[in-house]
Amino acid sequence: MFHALAIFFNQFVVHPILNLLIFVYAILPGHNFGLALILFTIIIRLLLWPLVKKQLHQTKAMRKLQPEITKIKKATKGNRQKESLMLMELYKERGINPLGTFPTLIVQLVVLIGLYSGLQKVIKNPHTLVSSAYPVLQQHLGWLTQLSHNIKQFDNTLFGLIDLNRPAFGPHGFYLGAFLLVAGSAFAQFYQAKQLLPAAKDKRSLRSILKDAGAGKAADQSEVNAAVSQKTIYILPAVVFLFTVNLPAALSLYWLAGGIVAFIQQSIVLNKDEKEMETMGGKPSRDVAAIPEAEVVSELPVAVKPVKNVKHKKGNKRRKK
Repeated sequence: MFHALAIFFNQFVVHPILNLLIFVYAILPGHNFGLALILFTIIIRLLLWPLVKKQLHQTKAMRKLQPEITKIKKATKGNRQKESLMLMELYKERGINPLGTFPTLIVQLVVLIGLYSGLQKVIKNPHTLVSSAYPVLQQHLGWLTQLSHNIKQFDNTLFGLIDLNRPAFGPHGFYLGAFLLVAGSAFAQFYQAKQLLPAAKDKRSLRSILKDAGAGKAADQSEVNAAVSQKTIYILPAVVFLFTVNLPAALSLYWLAGGIVAFIQQSIVLNKDEKEMETMGGKPSRDVAAIPEAEVVSELPVAVKPVKNVKHKKGNKRRKK
C-alpha cells in the first residue's frame, strides 16, 4: 500500500513539479539554477493565487470579526452551546468557513514535499535534469541535449555566489552563503505569519493568562488562542530554521523566495477595501444583538433558558397567530 502511494506521489506530484523546474531552467538565458528556482517559485505562487486569495479573504474576514467574536464570548458567559450557535450564525452571515484555509495549506505542503524530493534527486545526481525530463522537453530543449553530453555545464549556484548543493552546516563545516538563505527564510516566515495576526487590543501574554489561571481566575478561550498565536509566529520560524539548516541551500532559497512572494500577495489582499470582500461572496454582518440566539442571552441569564426553549416559544407565537 505504502509503495503504491509512493509511486503515485512520485508520478503525479514529484515528476510534474520537477519538469516545470527543468523547463524554466532550460529556457532561461544563462541557465542559472538559482535564478530558475526563484522564477519557478514565483510561477508556483501565481498558480496557487486563486486558492491563496480565497484563503486570505477568509483570514481578512476573521480579523474583522474579532470584536464581534469577543462580544459573543462575553455575552454567553462560558455557555459553550450558545457560543457555538452564535458563532456559526455569525460565520454564516459573513459567508466564512473557519476551516476554509486548510485546502490551500495542504496544497502548499504537497508542493513543498514534491519539490524537496525533486531537488534531492538533482543534488545527488545532476543527470536527473535530463533523465527525468519528459520526452517532449528532451526533444525541443537544446540545452538538455548539451547537458546530456557534458553535465559539468550545470550551474548549481545562485548567480555564481552561493553553492546550492551545500547546507549551512554539513560535512565541510559552516557555509555562510547557505546560512544567510536559511536565516532569510526564517525571517520571511516570521513576517508572513505576523502579517496574518489580528491586531487585538488589550491583549495579554500567555504567561499573564496562566498566572491569573493559577490564582483561580477563569481564562477566556479567545485570549488564550490569541496568546498562543502570538507565540506561534516565533515557533514557526524556529522550526523552519532548524529544518533547513542541515539541508541543501536550494530548499532554503525556495522557502525564502516563496515567503517574500507570499508576503507581497498577503499585502495586496489584506490592504484592500472591504468592498472587495463583499464582491467575493461575503455579506456584511449584523450587530451581535441582532443574532437570534443573542436576544435570549441579552434578556435572560445564560443558565436560565437553553436555546431549545427559544424555538418552543417561537412555535407558540405562530400557533397564536
